[in-house]
Parts: sequence; C-alpha cells; structure tokens
Amino acid sequence: MNADSMDKKFSDFDLEPRVLEGLDAMGFSKPTPIQAQAIPEILEGKDLLGVAQTGTGKTAAYLLPVMSRLLTNPRPEDQIGALVIAPTRELALQIDMAFDGLSYFTGTTSTAIYGGGDAAGWDTQKKALVSGTDVIVATPGKLISHLNLGYVKMDHLQCLILDEADKMLDMGFMEDILKIISMLPKKRQNLLFSATMPPKIRELAAQIMKDPVQINIAISQPAEGIVQGVFMVYPSQKVPLIRHLLGARPLKSVIVFCSRKTEVREITKALQGLPLEVKEMHSDLEQSEREVVINDFRNRKVQVLVATDILSRGIDIDGIELVINYNLPNDAEDYIHRIGRTARASARGLAFTFVSPDDLHNFHKIERLIKQDIKKIKLPEAIGEGPAYLSEEEHKTQRRHSPSKGGSGKRHKGGTYSKNKNPKGPGK
Repeated sequence: MNADSMDKKFSDFDLEPRVLEGLDAMGFSKPTPIQAQAIPEILEGKDLLGVAQTGTGKTAAYLLPVMSRLLTNPRPEDQIGALVIAPTRELALQIDMAFDGLSYFTGTTSTAIYGGGDAAGWDTQKKALVSGTDVIVATPGKLISHLNLGYVKMDHLQCLILDEADKMLDMGFMEDILKIISMLPKKRQNLLFSATMPPKIRELAAQIMKDPVQINIAISQPAEGIVQGVFMVYPSQKVPLIRHLLGARPLKSVIVFCSRKTEVREITKALQGLPLEVKEMHSDLEQSEREVVINDFRNRKVQVLVATDILSRGIDIDGIELVINYNLPNDAEDYIHRIGRTARASARGLAFTFVSPDDLHNFHKIERLIKQDIKKIKLPEAIGEGPAYLSEEEHKTQRRHSPSKGGSGKRHKGGTYSKNKNPKGPGK
C-alpha cells in the first residue's frame, strides 16, 4: 500500500453523499488498506480481484462503492441491482447485516437468500426477487432453487460479487456459480474476493472477469493483537484442560473449535456444569437455531461457543477474548481464520491450540505459514505431564528412525511415546 493510500479518508473518495453521511454518523473516517485500494477502483466500474483475509474490512470495501453506484445509476424498481454470493448462511447473514448498518441513511435495501428457513422465509425471499431490491446476498444452492422457478429478474444487474470464493470452490460450488453466472447479463461489474489465490480461483477469474484490477492484502499472518500459545497434550487431557482454562479467569466470550460435529457435541456436554453458558454450533442445527445461538453469543447470553469451522470465517463478533483449537484445522490457512475471531478491531485476544504427538506434522506447517514459533506453554500441574514438543527437525529424525508411523515402541528423543506405549496419556 502506498503512502497516499495510507493518508486517505472516506471523504476523499467520490462516494455518494448519503453514504458518506452514514459513515460519518457511525464515526468511520479512515479506511482500512483493502478499502483504500478497492473503493476507488470499484467506483470507476472496474472488475476487481481482491485477496484479503477475514478481518481486513473487505465487506465494506465492496459494499460502500457498490451502494454508492446503485444510488447514482438508477434501474427499474422491480429489478435487482447487485448480487453477492457467499459460501455459508452465516456469512450471507453477516454481509446482509453489514449492509443494513452501512445503508442507514441511503434508503437502499438488501435481502439475504439462504437455506434452512421455513415457508415464510421462502416467501420473503421470493417477494424480494420478484419485486426487486438493491442487493441480494445469497448462498449458491438456495439462489439456484429460486432461479430455476423462473421469476428472478436479473436483467439490469449492475454488479456481481463473489465473497470468500476460495471457500466456495473448496465446498464444491464451482458448477453452481457458473450456472448462476450464465443467467446474469453479460454487461456487469465483477468483484471477486478470496483469502487465498490458488490456481482454481485464477481460472474462475479468467472465465468471468475482464482485465481485473488485482489487490493483495492477504498476508498469512495472524493479527498483531493475538497472543498465541500451544499446549502439548495427550487426547485424554484436552477436556480437563479446557475446563481449567475456562475456570482460570473470568471470561465473557470464548470459541472452542473442533473439526467434527461429534466432538462438538461431546465437548459441549462435557463442559456443562461450569458457571458459564455453553452452546454448540454446527451444520446439523436448523437455521433458526443457529441464529438464536449466534445472537445469544453476540449479546453475551452465551459465553462459550463450541463450533466446527462453520464459524471460522465471516462471523464478525467483537470482544471475543479467547479462541481454543481443540484440534488442528485441516488446512494451515484455516488456523489464521480461526484465531482471527479474536483480537478484532485492534483489540487484543488469546488463542490456545492443543497439539498431540500425531498433530506435529500439521502443526509445523502452521508455524512455517505464519513464519513464527508459537509459544509452548507448560500444562498446569493439575492436568498432569503431557508429551514433549519436538521441533520439525527432531520430528523428521524420529519418523526416519521409526519402522512405522507409530514408532518402534521405544521412547524417542524428546520423551514422546509410540502407539504401543501409553497411547492415551497419563492415567489411561
């Protein structure tokens, strides 16, 4: 980012006056780096390919200029002005809520289109698609359900935004996205935002975009305000350690991330009885249930949320004090997204990760990605002694000298054990 961009204020951009009035009323004067670079390009009508992680302000980076352009470029009232496609219901609702806040003084409208609702929700979505609205924020599958029925009017669509495009492709939505795009007017502005830029994203951009401006804000580094720590644990020590951490200090907002829904349920049950309200969040919950849980968490009625990676992106809740990785995410990039739920808006936060001996290979990938050694924390005495930490080189040496992945049955350098000796940790 150049020095000129760093000194920019929202008032320096050619945003529609009502948009600026809303920003001023909310006390926003200085854009984030992604906003400073993206807003002028989007206002000029250019296609844009933005690489930016969650927490960088990318949602406002496209909503503000798109809103401004819709206000200055009228269209028939029964038509849709802009379409935002997002991978999950949670992110779609988050974007819709952000639009509501930013558009307070403009009179522009938005509707979220997502699955999991009741008949009344479907009717509300259909009405917006038939009668027209400024912005539709949709998940791919549910939007296709409406499009297939023939009443959606996209003839005057001015802008298409794909948010968290890498996540959508990872979830298998490429065919759905291309089908949606085939039903849109060819003359439109295209904005694509992604946390990473794998080849498949570049292929998609080449198919749908014309000479896009490229902006890269995504540095694979956690926010500076996050204090990170790692506990080396045996599997049997994980739940006792969570209970210890939650009881060590007063906490109002904690997320515990798990990789599987079964673990979410087990841990939620195991944490009952603490002087904290604990709820679970995963894809098996009905949409109405998810919304209640998220709102209760946002309002501090629920202090601990045990969740799958459904919450690792797109959920913007201020004041989360602690993130606990019960187990490592499948992808090193997802570690950054998970711990990025805390220390938002220049605040500080804690992120603790539990690492078992079998996790060391993936944990070393995370340290390589973020280019730093995460502090190794000694287990509390009440939890017992855990396995020793092995550096990447020590771990490679151990694996080379082990006849199988589980080891030879002998104690190796650093004090870890193989599968046929003490596999479940102390006391098992």
